Amino acid sequence: MASSPTLLPTVDFLGIGVQKGGTTWLYHQLSRHPQVAFPRGKEVHYWDTAEHPDAADWARLLEPPSRQSRSGRPIKTGEITPAYATLPSDRVRAIRDRCPAIRLFISLRNPVERAWSAALMGLARAQMLVHEASDQWFLDHFHSAASQARGDYVGCLDRWRSVFPADQLLVLFQDDIASRPAAVLEMLADHLGIDASEFASLPDTAVREVVVPGLGDGVVSTAPPPLRPSLLGPLLEMYGADIATLERLTGRDLSAWREVRSVARDGARMTTTCGATLAADAES
Repeated sequence: MASSPTLLPTVDFLGIGVQKGGTTWLYHQLSRHPQVAFPRGKEVHYWDTAEHPDAADWARLLEPPSRQSRSGRPIKTGEITPAYATLPSDRVRAIRDRCPAIRLFISLRNPVERAWSAALMGLARAQMLVHEASDQWFLDHFHSAASQARGDYVGCLDRWRSVFPADQLLVLFQDDIASRPAAVLEMLADHLGIDASEFASLPDTAVREVVVPGLGDGVVSTAPPPLRPSLLGPLLEMYGADIATLERLTGRDLSAWREVRSVARDGARMTTTCGATLAADAES
């Protein structure tokens, strides 16, 4: 009698970005689900750091101890690494060749807010205070290769959609994580093929809780300084055309992303005070 073929390890899902788009909140919520496994934690950084990446090695890294939950339901395994948004096409193809049925998701944040938040993180790493940095310092950061690559949502979607069918990549929005997190989790559960009722049973306080990377669950982050009005024009000039293209690609009205002008003028917070948004400011 012929033996059954050995099933090769595979990766079921992958969160590909974006930086400061709410991926820590997504990881935290998915980690609660009994059908989801993160054997190596949130950010594996395999595809953006390995000199000669091998998809089979990657799949073995993410193989969970068991593929069945205590209730007998299948367990899905994967990772979320925001840096994967900038992966070149050859590495995206390598992922597809090894895991053709993988479910992908990305969470987009207003690119103006993302650029400002990333610059604030760079400022902290430089051990500088906001008032110590000139406008030119911030402009140089906005125009740095790393910041522009992470803010190139259009290029990211084009690369991944040129390799994978469009229905395998779920596009989420950080705005929705902030305003209707339960609906985001329901969409994500449907996309990943896991039981959405597990999320529905969570109390509202759990769904909306603040998660700050490295500080532990439930730690509240302070609101970031508002964007300097003098920097808003250059940022809108940088990303205005991309926002229009994203509206066409996603079918989403993103006019609110252009309305930060009044927020900056009033000196109010650039971001919503929802916990998910505050947590996003601490993401790598």
